[in-house]
Amino acid sequence: MPESVRLIIYVRKDCHLCFDMIATLNELQTRLCFHVELVDVDSNAELAAQYGERVPVLIAGGEEICHFHLDPIVLDAYFAKIR
Repeated sequence: MPESVRLIIYVRKDCHLCFDMIATLNELQTRLCFHVELVDVDSNAELAAQYGERVPVLIAGGEEICHFHLDPIVLDAYFAKIR
């Protein structure tokens, strides 16, 4: 089995787009073998300033994969690149 990849999602409380991205990633988790870390941008002033209202933001390996909505094509391309 391939090594699990760490994905970070910068989120905000009560964000419907965040909930949607998390739900979609949960569906893909078994196929793509990754684990997700949620980071609340409002827990850190620097993150809040950096991301503002541009959440959710999906990051992997220090690279932004997508924001607002999960882009499965870009996510698949990322996994193809690293495996």
